[in-house]
Amino acid sequence: MVRILHAADFHLDSPFRGLTPRQARQRRAEGRGALKRLADFADAGGVDLVLLAGDLFDSGEIYRETAQALAEALGTLRGRVFIAPGNHDFWDAGGPYGSVDWPDNVHIFKTEQIEAVEVPEKNCVVYGAAFTAPECTGDPLGSFRAPEDGRLHLMVLHGDTEGGGRYRPIRKEEIAASGLDYLALGHIHACSGLQYAGRTAWAYPGCPEGRGFDECGRRGVLMGTVDKGTADLRFVAFGRRKYEILTVDSTGRDALAAAEAALEGRHTAEDVYRIVFTGEAPADGIDAEHIRQALEERFYALEVRDETRIARDLWEGAREDSLRGAFLRRLQLRRDAAQTEEERLAVDRAARWGLAALENREL
Repeated sequence: MVRILHAADFHLDSPFRGLTPRQARQRRAEGRGALKRLADFADAGGVDLVLLAGDLFDSGEIYRETAQALAEALGTLRGRVFIAPGNHDFWDAGGPYGSVDWPDNVHIFKTEQIEAVEVPEKNCVVYGAAFTAPECTGDPLGSFRAPEDGRLHLMVLHGDTEGGGRYRPIRKEEIAASGLDYLALGHIHACSGLQYAGRTAWAYPGCPEGRGFDECGRRGVLMGTVDKGTADLRFVAFGRRKYEILTVDSTGRDALAAAEAALEGRHTAEDVYRIVFTGEAPADGIDAEHIRQALEERFYALEVRDETRIARDLWEGAREDSLRGAFLRRLQLRRDAAQTEEERLAVDRAARWGLAALENREL
């Protein structure tokens, strides 16, 4: 039996668009600090092997201190570390993995062909392969078969089980036929939980920290044990900050009061939130910037979106024999022809702005 920690998709030195420059710098520094925290966590959990399945860096252009922080953190581990570079941080001697000296307990896979590394003290073999370019259409598992020799056979890869042909496509049938005891994957940023293809266990841990509103909620790593024919890996929340989207229906209510009620009981000071207002709003809409300013101290960062609909009686003005009526009639035609809710919302916003201009008032 071997105890492992499986992580992937750190995307260190991400630009963190949507945050202020100061916050983006802070988030990058937090990412570097999290590496030592991860190493301490692995040692405290008695981990034998750390499997890092690629995209540890967001690109080949990183701060040297980031690669150095990763090498130093991994060097403190009592166990061994295996890294399979991904499409964002593909292996290149002139890239981030070639910019620092790595400690003896770290092995980085450097070719697109599967390489085997024996770990005799754990009666185990760890296999892996790297991206060597931003895309990899090869199929390393297609002809791979682990020997039936009584040892544990683990593999770490960056690849796509969801049909992405450019990013090392991996088919479930190939996993089932591989003879592996565990396949540690990276590339998909949501945790898959422990899966099985035949007798082979496999999983994506997801990213350990969200970087945008497409990565909401708790993020983390997988940790547990692998033995012949069985695996027991659990998701462990690791991220310091969460991204969250809160939808608030403000129909017939003061929008700020509605948001405050929806936030009651939530611990938000460390997190990045997007509050989306829906439902019907008065003709002049809601003041999203005023609401953001009123609430922003509760959050690490806050974005407010107005996706409300204009109250129905507003459109009654379309029957008027006036410039206002002609304007609304023209917009009604565009709204009726809209194919999506997003397009209808865009027309609603145009109606608000146009009416504000016609009536010489602020929106």
